[in-house]
Amino acid sequence: MIPEYYEFSCPVKIISGRKALANLPYEMDLLGAHRAMVVTDRGVVEAGLIKRVESVFAGSPCVIGAVFDETPPDSSTAAVHRVAALFAEARCDCFVAVGGGSCLDTVKCANMLITEGLEDLAAFQGAERLMKPTKPFIAVPTTAGTGSEVSMVSVVYDEPTKAKLAFTSYRLYPHVAILDPEMTLTVPPYLTAATGMDALTHAVEAIYGLQRNPVSDAFAAAAIRLIVDHLCTCVRNGRDETARLALANAALLAGISFSNSMVGVVHSLAHACGAVCRTPHGVANAVLLPFGMEYNLAKAGDAVAGLAPLLRAPLSGEPMQQARAAIQAVRDLGKRLHDLCGLPTTLQEAGVPQERLEAVAKSAINDGAVTYNPEEITYDDALALLQRAYA
Repeated sequence: MIPEYYEFSCPVKIISGRKALANLPYEMDLLGAHRAMVVTDRGVVEAGLIKRVESVFAGSPCVIGAVFDETPPDSSTAAVHRVAALFAEARCDCFVAVGGGSCLDTVKCANMLITEGLEDLAAFQGAERLMKPTKPFIAVPTTAGTGSEVSMVSVVYDEPTKAKLAFTSYRLYPHVAILDPEMTLTVPPYLTAATGMDALTHAVEAIYGLQRNPVSDAFAAAAIRLIVDHLCTCVRNGRDETARLALANAALLAGISFSNSMVGVVHSLAHACGAVCRTPHGVANAVLLPFGMEYNLAKAGDAVAGLAPLLRAPLSGEPMQQARAAIQAVRDLGKRLHDLCGLPTTLQEAGVPQERLEAVAKSAINDGAVTYNPEEITYDDALALLQRAYA
């Protein structure tokens, strides 16, 4: 069904392929920038990926002015402020994020502080609070999951309040996204599985979200097919460049989709698990996705049924049977990943304490993602869903 009205945007220039990283200095030059601040984490450095980034600057008028390599696994307001300070101190004129969603979210938020000239990051919470154009920003993802390289969303953890802060703005989009399979070859199997399920959750929730539209549906459908066909291959053999590039594109496609259609209850619960229990986002999504799909059957059963062929589920029976087959296909994929690398299939396995479920539910119902979920959710609903996913 075509909605009576919708909007769609993806202003990010996408460069995808083997050796795509070599384009980095040229893209900086096109953006009028020549002194980059690279934001990354210790795992990326230890994998030798920053040396690859440094090598592409040989013979170029562009340089790396500073490297921040202490981004935490779950980005924080403290890290954001440190990055913003170093950017100014090193007189950089653009950002290059090399890493997963945490690195990209850190850059988005640091960019906000720099361009708006304010210290209080919380002041930008919500939608379209930014008034000024941000500094040039090139994203080089090293995982295939968040889609942050093509999204207008950023989420960081605020230590003082122990809450996730969410930001949405058209000004948060990176200017360029570079997908190079060589930058993802060292991701270990467990992280590959978790980030892949994060991307799948983006695409699935985008398909039945309240802001879905024909364009976002097309991107989400392409992402789901690529994930189903290539995720387990990447977990089994991380050196498969063809599968890695396919998965990187899947995460990007899912990111484009959910940035326009938004996500729902699964993400609200996953954000809450991260804030309350520090559960990795992809792990929480992997556990909660089939339960969220079930929760939305009454309002979005036809859309969930439409996922069946994309998930390679059986197509026989009535639409509700196909919808349940789609949910089972997600559970089957989770089981395969559990067997391959130990990815949790329950919140208990994910390390969420049972006594913290009430706190998670309270946090979840105040998360912005619930606004776009087909089915309304109360505290009791959220708690019941978490209890079903616990063991």
